[in-house]
Amino acid sequence: MSEAKSRKNFITDIVDKDIEVNKNNARVHTRFPPEPNGYLHIGHAKSICLNFGLAADYNGFCNLRFDDTNPSKEEDAYVQSIKKDVSWLGFDWQDRLYYASDYFEKFYEYAICLIKKHKAYVCDLNPEQMREYRGALNQPGKNSPYRERPIEENLDLFQRMKNGEFKDGAKVLRAKIDMSSPNLNMRDPVIYRILHLRHHRAGDKWCIYPMYDFAHGFEDSIEKITHSICTLEFENHRPLYNWFLEQTEVFHPQQIEFARLNLSYTVMSKRKLLQLVQQKHVSGWDDPRMPTISGLRRRGYTPESIRNFCDTIGVAKFNSTIEINVLENSIRAELNKSAKRVMAVLNPLKVIITNYPEDKTEEIEAINNPEDPSMGTRKVPFSRELYIEHEDFQENPHKKFFRLSLGREVRLRYSYFITCNQVIKDNEGNIVELHCTYDPKTYGGDSPDGRKVKATLHWVCAKNAYEAEVRLYDHLFTKTNPEVTTDGLDFTTNLNPGSLTVLKLCKLEPVLKQAIPGIAYQFERLGYFCADLADSTKDALVFNRTVSLRDTWAKVNKD
Repeated sequence: MSEAKSRKNFITDIVDKDIEVNKNNARVHTRFPPEPNGYLHIGHAKSICLNFGLAADYNGFCNLRFDDTNPSKEEDAYVQSIKKDVSWLGFDWQDRLYYASDYFEKFYEYAICLIKKHKAYVCDLNPEQMREYRGALNQPGKNSPYRERPIEENLDLFQRMKNGEFKDGAKVLRAKIDMSSPNLNMRDPVIYRILHLRHHRAGDKWCIYPMYDFAHGFEDSIEKITHSICTLEFENHRPLYNWFLEQTEVFHPQQIEFARLNLSYTVMSKRKLLQLVQQKHVSGWDDPRMPTISGLRRRGYTPESIRNFCDTIGVAKFNSTIEINVLENSIRAELNKSAKRVMAVLNPLKVIITNYPEDKTEEIEAINNPEDPSMGTRKVPFSRELYIEHEDFQENPHKKFFRLSLGREVRLRYSYFITCNQVIKDNEGNIVELHCTYDPKTYGGDSPDGRKVKATLHWVCAKNAYEAEVRLYDHLFTKTNPEVTTDGLDFTTNLNPGSLTVLKLCKLEPVLKQAIPGIAYQFERLGYFCADLADSTKDALVFNRTVSLRDTWAKVNKD
């Protein structure tokens, strides 16, 4: 075993014991098996890190396999997005890229094998009748009237299903197990259904498609997977997984279930995420408010921050909800060390320094990142006209307001002390400009006579400012668990109307004109931002706030 990078957990305990007894010749072979019916989200990232991480830690292998058994929901566009996300997260499946559709002929042969063993039969019950015959948790089911069809008749009907002789839903192939089983999944489940739909890879070759529960175990078996790691909702399906493999006497992987990731203020169902996209509550799967990997990437999250998050939350046997600030802290911790600091003013208020020379521009030296001196310094232009944040000035300041007001002196970051002397307003009484004076002896932000100020403001030189659009993102939902609603209302009633704020004409340091989309900066006092990967152009960058400097959401809710 290589030096383990992942934390120890109950799954690594199982793997360690398997290696100790030389099970599967001490091999470790896992897989990440997404269905290509949507974009991957942060929950999938946990599974990706777990499966690829285990393979790496034990000198094993991990396959990327697409469970494409349902042509009604799957698209090649989803396949390409999933491959991009897994690769972006830093994982390499090398030559081990597989599809369930690669095995359609084998699945058909396994179904024939079950029919010949009198372990599967063609059933003509419609879905409503099947539900009625199935029974309930406290009530056994009853056998289908077609359950004892002769083997030859079942083989003929199944062949005719494959040949396209019957309409969708007219017949299904069911496993013959136990209609009185306390596990509803074992009550003669459907294993093949008729779907006259074109498959994104197989084309029109097939009009019958296997159910996931039937295909999934055989996919693992064909690929000689040793540890088939699934989320907890598949625990009750494990007896069925085992039954299919035992009846066909093929290689038998071990299915192990772990707790899926639930994140506060977030929905993780691909069906619900698709609803958000289709109903245009968001701009697409990669909307920066979405928990999708592509949305997080566009917002400015890095592969390292997501991998660190998955390592921090660990692997558990029981479902729980992780607070979203744990995810946010993972990117804060990284960007605090790696992101360059710059100054930006999102809601600009002009400041004119009346005693500063009109034709003068000087360059102020600013630190790129105090956490990493190797990043060095940069030159920031300073002139008579500047911009500060509107909220950094109050004409009639309240008791705990220490920033700029009439007659008060404050420090401008890296530069000088200034004092406000006059407030200029428009015809409607709105403050549009401040007239201030500066003390030239305070260059660098310190006073030679030792006087102190209570506030330091960030600013941008008006003459050289880069004007851009900035988007502020907040949680997509207002409730910790958005799926909890009253009176049967849809989860979308819990959408946060303030999840996106678009600010035009923001004033940014001129260095940001050269920003590379996806690379984060810290806007001092404001948070971490990056140029948008989708909407930025060479001539007009758009900046997204990745995360605030601290967890302000918890404070807002407390207040």
